[in-house]
Parts: sequence; C-alpha cells; structure tokens
Amino acid sequence: MTAYGSAFSVKGFQQFVSAAIGEAGLPARCKAHGLRKAAARRLAEAGCSAHEIMAVTGHKTLSEVERYTRMASQERLNAAAMAKQLENNGLANSPRPVGKRVESKREKAHMALPRGLEPLFSS
Repeated sequence: MTAYGSAFSVKGFQQFVSAAIGEAGLPARCKAHGLRKAAARRLAEAGCSAHEIMAVTGHKTLSEVERYTRMASQERLNAAAMAKQLENNGLANSPRPVGKRVESKREKAHMALPRGLEPLFSS
C-alpha cells in the first residue's frame, strides 16, 4: 500500500522497491521481480499448490508459476524419492552411514551391478 492507503501501480511498486534497494546498499541487479520469484519459490518449498502460489504472487497462468517453482518441486521430490529408496533398502534406520563400502556377502548379493561385472563378485 502507498503512503496514501491505495494499492501501488506496477511502476510505482518497482520504483518503491528500487529506492529501498538503493537505501539498503544492495547491488543494482536486485529488482522487484526477484521478490515475486523468491515468494513463489518459498511457497513451493513450503508445499503450497500452484493455485495457492498464484493467489499470492498474482500470476495469471499456471505455466508462469511452474517456471518459478520447478526447481523447488524437483528438490522436494528428490528428497522424498531418496527417503523411499533408503526405507525400501532397510537403510533408513541403519547405524552404518549410507555410501560406505558394502562388506557383507548378504549385502553384496542385493547390490545392483552393471552388466558384465557379475563374475567379479561370484565368490
């Protein structure tokens, strides 16, 4: 809201943010649009739906929101997928850190090996 209690115009808001950026001593590359993008990303990281994000950021189409939130969604999906894999392998509560060398024959039998290397582990 402006000092007069009305909503900013797009240009007026950009000028307001530019002035605040200058007063804060931030680099000139900082822009008002970055706030919108950051808000979309943070909302996506918090698990908000695309429609919820659109309500906050004012985007008109889902494709615009998806452009900003794709990476946040990818990171969240990656973490969920890795947690499922660890749980499936019984390693989620394992005292052994993931990524250490597998020592037991039982564990070796369950490892996925590239084709052509099977004879190396046939002992």
